Amino acid sequence: MTFVRVKLRLERLLPGETLVVRLNAGEPLRNVPRSARAEGFEVAELGPENEGGRVHRLRIGRRAAG
Repeated sequence: MTFVRVKLRLERLLPGETLVVRLNAGEPLRNVPRSARAEGFEVAELGPENEGGRVHRLRIGRRAAG
């Protein structure tokens, strides 16, 4: 369900724009980046928000036209 919400927002991005998503460890962290790549988006950043944290920060971008 998490990727469905992310995908709805990604579809509104213009080329060159990025979306920052906070994900809990576990299934969302495994599935959202993989699904975004499969849909043709660029995973620009992925890592924990703080040391030892269970929440991760994911930055996904729409590739610039050209």
